[in-house]
Amino acid sequence: MDSTEAVLRVRDLRVSFGTRAPIEVVHGLDLDVAPGEVVAVVGESGSGKSVTALSVIGLLPDGARATGSVKLHGRELLGLSPRELRQVRGAEIALISQDPVASLNPVFTIGFQVVEAVRSHDRSLSTRAARRRAIELLELVDIPDPARRMKQYPHELSGGQCQRVGIAMALASDPQLLIADEPTTALDVTVQAEVLDVLARLGRREGRAILLITHDMGVVAELADRVVVMRHGERVEEGTARSVLLTPSAGYTRELLDAVPRIGTRGAGASLDAAPAVLEIDDLVVSYGNRLRGAFRAVDGVSVRVQKGEILGLVGESGSGKSTIGRAVIGAAPVTEGTIRIEGVDMRTASRADRRRTRRRVGVVFQNPALSLNPRYTARQSVEEPLQSIRGLRGRALSERVEELLDAVGLSDRADRYPHELSGGQRQRVAIARAVSLDPALLIADEPTSALDVSVQAQVLEVFRELQARLEFACVFISHDLAVIDELCDSVMVLNTGRVVEAGSRTRVLEHPEDPYTRRLLAAAPVPDPDVQQARRAARLAAIAGA
Repeated sequence: MDSTEAVLRVRDLRVSFGTRAPIEVVHGLDLDVAPGEVVAVVGESGSGKSVTALSVIGLLPDGARATGSVKLHGRELLGLSPRELRQVRGAEIALISQDPVASLNPVFTIGFQVVEAVRSHDRSLSTRAARRRAIELLELVDIPDPARRMKQYPHELSGGQCQRVGIAMALASDPQLLIADEPTTALDVTVQAEVLDVLARLGRREGRAILLITHDMGVVAELADRVVVMRHGERVEEGTARSVLLTPSAGYTRELLDAVPRIGTRGAGASLDAAPAVLEIDDLVVSYGNRLRGAFRAVDGVSVRVQKGEILGLVGESGSGKSTIGRAVIGAAPVTEGTIRIEGVDMRTASRADRRRTRRRVGVVFQNPALSLNPRYTARQSVEEPLQSIRGLRGRALSERVEELLDAVGLSDRADRYPHELSGGQRQRVAIARAVSLDPALLIADEPTSALDVSVQAQVLEVFRELQARLEFACVFISHDLAVIDELCDSVMVLNTGRVVEAGSRTRVLEHPEDPYTRRLLAAAPVPDPDVQQARRAARLAAIAGA
């Protein structure tokens, strides 16, 4: 591509942090994005891909310094004043953030927020004209019944719909460049496919340049035209999506692709012997709402049995009820009907003391390790806290137990670091060590790897697998990533709108699915192959056109 045609032209970009002894984290990067082109920047945590995006949009944190050249349609952006950058941001460059829910204000309606975005770029518009434009934007990103959605709040929309609202707000000023930073990380496979269709249309059909930051190679295969692979702040490989994903030249790129889990590669695995049930759920119902507005059944008559040493995978789209089941088990969601027994203790009828004692036998690993760890505690202190407060360990016994746990998750040399000094994968390993510190009989893992890049995800899954084999706890593993479920779990339960549609061994459900819904989920699971992904997208669009 002739660089003079580029919407975005980056040359010799260098980014450093610190003032007294600056540390350079991006080393002389060159990058171009043409009109209608999607360029994906991929790499592990700490590779410099997000810092590169922040440099382009002028949102580097205090203490960071960028040098080199960043031009938007020939205009140099580095060195602009804060006021000049504010005029560029939103108007000419827009950012689509990773968390669709957190990017929206929960106390304002969708309509208020989209109208505000429209009017912030054109104060001459009347309220009626801005509202009309807002509805047009929601239609553009395939929000159903946009006039009605304008009156709703973010919590009344699904994660995929919230992400599409975020895209609509980013398009409010008709920007020349869209920066999409992990835009599908928190979405299940079918909703992810819908959002990717929207982005593909914006890029290829409407001629917008898109800079995509992602760790998901399936997303790269479906959406990207070109790929830039980064490691330690440097570009190690660049080429078309087809060449980089199918015939990579750099060893590091091959390592990344080898770390991508794929359905059907694990083999049958060992069968579980009969073991006592740790978790037994019978006819569970979790309802929200009241008689006036009508009760909504988030979980509707679900029964589950997980035995010692077994990992059960719960899968389904957003709103299927899988996370609600996990919350009900730990007492964080109300049980309307049914029973939950943990090691034989009925959690609805047991005394308060018995419930408290039993819940101490349940460990939890959440999706976002940064939010689940106390930012004022070091890794060591985070693991010490439950051992001190619940087990009463002190002195040498405490130190030895903490060292054992940190060593098990490979963090002995980082015990005295705070969460902000650790990578995402390292923080998640601290969270796992904390969750297993009390030798749980049952572990609830709610999307524990969805925010991690593929190589870090592989490391965390290996740590998880080793600990589970050693401690033999029962586990409910909640995930929208079917390849991760296939790699880790012994059995699988598929949920749809709060009900079980299919359940059985991992090989039976994932390799020989019987329910059409399960087959649809499997068909939407992304793979790092551009030919496969583009064929799937063509089939989806054909199905929509023929509906």
